[in-house]
Amino acid sequence: MEKIEREPLINKLGQVIHYAVRVLAILMTLVILWSVVDVGRVLLIEIITPPYGLMDMKDILTIFGSFLAVLIAIEIFQNITIYLKEEVIHVQIVIATALMAISRKIIVLDFKEVGPEYVWASAAVIIALGVTYWLVSSKRAH
Repeated sequence: MEKIEREPLINKLGQVIHYAVRVLAILMTLVILWSVVDVGRVLLIEIITPPYGLMDMKDILTIFGSFLAVLIAIEIFQNITIYLKEEVIHVQIVIATALMAISRKIIVLDFKEVGPEYVWASAAVIIALGVTYWLVSSKRAH
């Protein structure tokens, strides 16, 4: 963090924040590792329980959701590490992470259990995030 002249308190607080972000990076790494082990456990259970190796659509969607949750955690870790390197939040990466998170929600969504309002609201969020991502990425290209 860049030091500010004659502001020792602000400089100390900035250091505290910097260390807090490092702790978040460590914790996110633990979450990612734990999630990978959990995905492996779920797959192993599916393989060793009768009927062996057969999964229904609900099981497949659960596994896809688990994989995507790990990928979202990795994206969040990347956000943290970029913040540590550059001390700036990259909006494009945050929007991409949000897009992945809402996409995961849609992929594992059971349309029999939710109302049309939920589906329309999710569609609106995806469109808004998609347009925002496009605007931010097209601005960076110029």
